[in-house]
Amino acid sequence: MAVRQITGRRLNQYAKDYVVFDLETTGISAQEDSIIEISAIKVRDHNPVEEFTALINPGTHIPVGATNVNGITDDLVKDAPKLTEVLPNFLSFIEGDVLVGHNIQSFDLPFIYRAAEELLEKEVPNDYIDTLHMARECLPMLRRYRLVDISEYFQIETKGAHRALNDCIMNQQCYEQMGRLIKETTVEICPQCGGELRRRSGRFGDFYGCTNYPSCRFTRNV
Repeated sequence: MAVRQITGRRLNQYAKDYVVFDLETTGISAQEDSIIEISAIKVRDHNPVEEFTALINPGTHIPVGATNVNGITDDLVKDAPKLTEVLPNFLSFIEGDVLVGHNIQSFDLPFIYRAAEELLEKEVPNDYIDTLHMARECLPMLRRYRLVDISEYFQIETKGAHRALNDCIMNQQCYEQMGRLIKETTVEICPQCGGELRRRSGRFGDFYGCTNYPSCRFTRNV
C-alpha cells in the first residue's frame, strides 16, 4: 500500500519571506503529464532577491494544446535537462520556505509531490499560500480569478503570461497587493494550523472555525 506523502499546510497570511513558484506542463493531469518548466522567485522582507528558472525536456512530445497555452515547443526543450537534473536544485532553492503560487494546491503542488516521490523518494513538507484562495477572499468583486484577472485589477503588467517566470513575477506583485489588504483587516489565525478563523453559525450558536476545515477542525466559542 502506498504511503501518503507528508505535505504542508495551506496558510492564509501575509508573509514577508517566501518563495513564489510556477510550473508549465504538458497537460493538466499530475499523474499522467510532465513538467516542462519550473520557475521560482525567493523573497526576503517582501523584496525579490533571487530567481530560479529552468526549461525541462520531458522526453515526450509536447501536445499542441499545451504549446498553444505556454508557447513551449519540442524544439525549445530539445537541449534542456531532464527533470531528474532540475528537481534537486529546485527543492534546494525552496527548502524551508513558505511557498506562494496561484492554484498551487490543486495544480502545481501535486506535480511536485509526485515528481519528488517518484524520482527522489522525497517529501515536500513546505507550508504554502494559494493566491487563488486568497483572491476569492480579498477580491469578492471579481468575476473571474485567473492570475491575469487579478493582475489587471491591480494594474500589473500581464505581457508574457503563461511562461513560468513571468507568472511568478506577476503573482509576487499580486500577493503583495493582496497581503496589504489582509494587513488592513483584522484577521484571527488558527493556533493549530495557521489558517484563518471565520465566524460561523452552528446548532448551538455562533462560533469561530478554521477555514482549512475539514483538514483542521479547530473551533473557538464566540
